[in-house]
This record gives sequence, structure tokens and C-alpha cells, in this order.
Amino acid sequence: MTTKLLARAQRESAKDQAKRYPRVSREAAKLAAAMEVVLTATEAEQDMPMARMWDLVEDVATKAELRAAVALIHEVAPPGLDPEQEWQAALCARFPVARKFVRLLAETIEFGATADAAKVLIALKGLPDLLDARPSKRVPTGFLDARLADVEVVPTGWRKQVFTEGRPPGTVDRAGYTFCVLSQFHTRLKRRDIFAAASSRWADPRSQLLDGEQWQAKREVLLESLDVPEVPDDLLQECASELDGAWRHMAARAAAGEVTVGADGRLHAAALKAVAEPDTLTALRDRCQKMMPRLDIGDLVTEVMGWYPGFVDAYTHVSSGGARMDDLPVTLAAVLTAQALNLSWTAVISPNVPALTRSRISHVYQNYVRAENHAAANRWLIDGQAGSATAACWGGGLVAAVDGTRFVVPVRSLHARPNPKYFGRRKGATFLNLINDQGAGTAGMVLSGTPRDSLNAVDLLYRRDGGRQPQVLISDTGSYSDMVFGLLKLLGVQYRPELADLPDQKLWRISPSADYGMLDGAARGRIDLARVRQHWPDILRLVASVHSGAVSACDAMRMLQHCGNPTQLGQALAHFGRIFKTLHVLAYVDAESYRRAIKRMRNLQEGRHGLGKYVFHGRRGELREPYHAGMEDQLGALGLVINCITLWNTVYLDTILDQLRADGFPVLDADVARLSPYMYAHINVHGHYTFTAPDLRGDRRPLRDPDTVGEE
Repeated sequence: MTTKLLARAQRESAKDQAKRYPRVSREAAKLAAAMEVVLTATEAEQDMPMARMWDLVEDVATKAELRAAVALIHEVAPPGLDPEQEWQAALCARFPVARKFVRLLAETIEFGATADAAKVLIALKGLPDLLDARPSKRVPTGFLDARLADVEVVPTGWRKQVFTEGRPPGTVDRAGYTFCVLSQFHTRLKRRDIFAAASSRWADPRSQLLDGEQWQAKREVLLESLDVPEVPDDLLQECASELDGAWRHMAARAAAGEVTVGADGRLHAAALKAVAEPDTLTALRDRCQKMMPRLDIGDLVTEVMGWYPGFVDAYTHVSSGGARMDDLPVTLAAVLTAQALNLSWTAVISPNVPALTRSRISHVYQNYVRAENHAAANRWLIDGQAGSATAACWGGGLVAAVDGTRFVVPVRSLHARPNPKYFGRRKGATFLNLINDQGAGTAGMVLSGTPRDSLNAVDLLYRRDGGRQPQVLISDTGSYSDMVFGLLKLLGVQYRPELADLPDQKLWRISPSADYGMLDGAARGRIDLARVRQHWPDILRLVASVHSGAVSACDAMRMLQHCGNPTQLGQALAHFGRIFKTLHVLAYVDAESYRRAIKRMRNLQEGRHGLGKYVFHGRRGELREPYHAGMEDQLGALGLVINCITLWNTVYLDTILDQLRADGFPVLDADVARLSPYMYAHINVHGHYTFTAPDLRGDRRPLRDPDTVGEE
């Protein structure tokens, strides 16, 4: 539905519009010029005779030209034409494609539905028999018997395609009705109003919520762990006071001219200007890079694995057997390196080394490399990063950022989706990753196409491989919603998305009578606390279900929306979230330091993406795994190797900074805080790779002499 039908219909509709554009543009220009003459003339002389008016008009276009222009406009854009109907017509033209899978869809999979979507599911199940009915005098080819079709499921937007003009009495258009039912089924399936009972991904999320005795048994413990009250009055009163105080503070600043307020009453924040780098920072960064030991990526991975024996122990055999093969670390390092660099086994094979033969590498890959083993090994790297003195200058591990890296998937895969912006004419997948403010990647998830990060960001917080529970979550500007603000607040996390379209943000107030001076226009939304109180018990059950892992946050968010619109419970959660969205926007405008802290984490995430692109260079950086498990295994290996590089850089930065301080070189804490753990100029990722553990006798590799680096 998404790739074969909907997307192609949209493209064909856009192509038709592009083909018509030159003719329409030319004729519309004539009509516009003639109309401009009429308007100018009537403004100059209200009682101008019609004959004189036409004389002026015909100076720019004749009557025949204007009639032809009007006829063309009526042809390509009839009065009352809805662009949605044009797309629907292009979709109906693909009826032969749909007919091939309708019976398989309706009869092969066991679907269930909510009460609101039950009629759509019944209509889908009855569609195959309708389409197989033989034509007759009453119901000719291309039409269906309206008595057998469920016309009640046809919404207003589809009526012109279903009840076409000139159709035989008592019939409906076959293609129009088919795609009307399929499109509604597709929409409700995405929202989980229709669900597949035997599926893990497409199951009914409502059935996974804590309920009945299970909820009663766990309610007290879960609410205590979340620090959320069963009665919301005191919490809502506290939130109302905080929001009112923030509005009054900003109103005072606006009155003093310290905040920019547009003519329409909307808030504006000054663009952040890059902070000039002091000479001490430039010199320190250059010195650190030059002192970094040079090495191949395979040797780096092998060295880091040697620091933590538990890293290799995390890779257990798929059979759960206790016996371990000889030189497993060497083979494992080769497998991780080849996968992270997106290379074939040929690049890491050494026939003369028993641990690096093709059969040995293939065996380890098939029996030891799994996503859960990557996660267990990554915990050692995260904890090692947290123990670094330099990493402590970057942060305490309590701030996290989430963002996705896009990969083209050139092979046939059900787990790739189109997006021309990122993948051109092909399909792709997203590796959504979570990092902390020390630069360590703490979680990752493979998603089809480019879905909104907000649907999965909360799940990443609960899928962390290690590290401290974040108290602040930062994302890009296109990844948030009011419901996400509310959900994260109740889960104990402050949500701080970057705002690129600040003036367009709708801000909210609780008291309609409060006077916020110049900001009354900005505070144009009203938060309904009564609605929040009414649905509070269900909100608590939903949040506790997410916190306990009974249901994923992604499924919970889908459940709170119906055909793109929030359900009543979703609206209540959104109203609660609008309190914290407004507080976030006001703080974003109020304090430059607040905006810079968000920008710093976004820049850190971009730095990690840059390192990932440098590492994942083989096969043009394309992900060629067709199955989701293979994608998770390979991108998990990429995330693991990036964390190895991050940790290795951090450990050697500790050594370098200690050496520089001992040598009397100026090392300022403010400069150390701006160093990056993602340096890679000293790491070679090209060529044939070796995996020899260095004999350092518990020490580190010798640092390079920065004064002779240029002579190497």
C-alpha cells in the first residue's frame, strides 16, 4: 500500500501537474493581465462603459485568447476540484495491482478491530467476493452492486471516486470503492485500530496495557518508582503556578525590551552566533591530534577488547554452550571490523592465521554475533567511558540526545522505505541512536524508512545498553509532539527538542483571564486541566505500562491517535504535555545558555554521525542487509566500533592531557570541555586489516612527538 500504490499514485499525480504547468502558467498569465487591467480601470473610473473596458483589455489579450485560456483552466482544474481527488484518481488507475493481493490480504491474515474500525474490516473481508462477481446487464464491468457494498464506510472525501457521474443505477465504481476500503484499512492499521492478532509489530497495543488484577498488583510500586501521584490536584496546581510564573517573567522582559515580540505577538529568539575559539583551544586541539598514536582500525578494536575481558565474554554461543574456541577475540575483532566498515570477509581474512580463515570467521559471525550480545559488550565500553577524567569534563551522563542516521538499502527488503530527500529514487532505513553527553552511544534501533523520531525515542531510553538513566532528552526540531512532552514528564525525563520554527509554535496558558501584557497574543492556546483530571487514571495506567515494559512507547503513541487525530485520552495527555512544551519554549527564548546546551548536544550527535560515515565507507556506505535481524547485527557492530573509537580516544586524551600538564603546556578546563571524542585522522580504515593485540604490559601506546609529526 505504501510503496507500490500510494507513493506511485502521488508521484504520477505530481508528474501530471508538472506536465500541465507550462500551458496553465501561460494561459493564467493572460487571465491575470486582463484582470489587472479591469481592476485598475474600475478603481480609476467606477462607471466606465463596457466597450471602453474591452478596448483596454484587448490591448493585453483578445477575447478569443481569453476564452481559450478559460477553457484550458476549466479542463485541467474544474471548479471545485480537490487536489486530493486528483491523487485518488491516479490511485484508482492502479486497480489491477490492488486486485492481485486483495484476497490474500483479506483471507490469509487474521485481523481484529476496535468498535470504530469494525465496519472497515468487514468491508475489506467482503471485497474479494465483490470483485469476483460476474458482470451483468445491471452491474456491467467496472462497477459493483451497491446493495452488496458497504456504502456507509465511504467518507465524504471519497464519494466522487465511488459514486461517479454516469454510473448505472444501483452501482458504485469498482476501483473507487476498492481503494476507498483499502486506504481506510491502511490508515487504521497504522493507528492499530485494526490489528493482526498473531503479529508482534502489528498487534493490538491495548491488549498489552496493564489491566485488572495485574494493574492493581503493580500500581502502587510503579507509581512510587515514577513519583507520580494518584490524585493529580496538587501536581496540576504546582504546574499551573510554574507556568503562570514563567509567563509573567517573560512578559516583564518583553516590556523591558529584552525579548523580541513580533507584530503578530509571537516570540522570537535571536539566532545563536558561533562562539569564537580562543587560541588556547585551537592550540590544545591541534596538540592532542598530533600526539595521538597512529593505528589501524583493527588494532584499535583489538586493543579496546583487551582492556575488558568481559567484552569478549558477552559474546556467547547461540547454543548457550560453555566451551569457548581458541583465539575467539581475534576472530571476533575481525568480524566486528568488517561489519562496521561494511566490507566483505575478504578484507579481514588471513589464510595463514587459524583465527582468520574464512570458515572460522563465518562460524563466529553465524553463532556469536547477535544484537543482544552487542548490547552486553557495549555496557563495558559505556562504563569505561564514564570513568574517564576527560569525559567528566564533557558531562555527567545525565543528558541524552537522539537522532537517526540514514542508510540507502539497494537490495529488495521489506524493512526499507522510500524517501527522496534521503534515498533519492531508492529505499532506505534509519539507525536511530541515543548518546549521552560524554559521547558514548547508549542505545540503537533500526527503523524502516524515516519515521518520526518521537515515536521511538522513548523506547530507546528503556533499551539502553548501559549508563545512567538520562534526566534530559534532546532531539531535532521535527521529532516532537505535545503528547511526547506529557509522556516523558511523567516518566521523569525533561524533553528539550531543538526549535527551528519558533515563531510558529503555538503556546498555551491555563488561565484565560491572566494578563501577560505584550505576550497575550503568544499565549493563545488554552490548557484544559479538567480534561487531564478526568482521564488521569487512564494516563497513569498508560505511563506505568510503558515504564514496566508491558507495551512499547511507540505502540502507545499510535494507540492515542485515530486517523491522525488524538483520541480523548491522547488529547488529555497532550493538554498535560502542553504545560511543559510552553515552559520549554519560554526557557528557550529566555536564556541563551539553555539554547547553547541543546545546540552542543546536537553538534555532538552530528560529530558521531561524521565518524560513523568515515567508518562505514565500504560499498558506497549502503546497507545491503535485506532482513531486519541482519540490519540490527551490522549496525549494532557499527555502533559498537564507534564506541570503541570514542573510548580509545578518550583514554588517550587522558594520557595526553596529563603529559601536557606535566610539560607545562596550558590546559584549561574550559578548553578540555570543547574537545571532541570523535577524532579520527590518526585511525586508518583502508587496506587489509590485522588484529594483533599490542604487548603494552598494561601501559598505553607511546604518544607521538607533536613537533615531528609533519616530518613523518
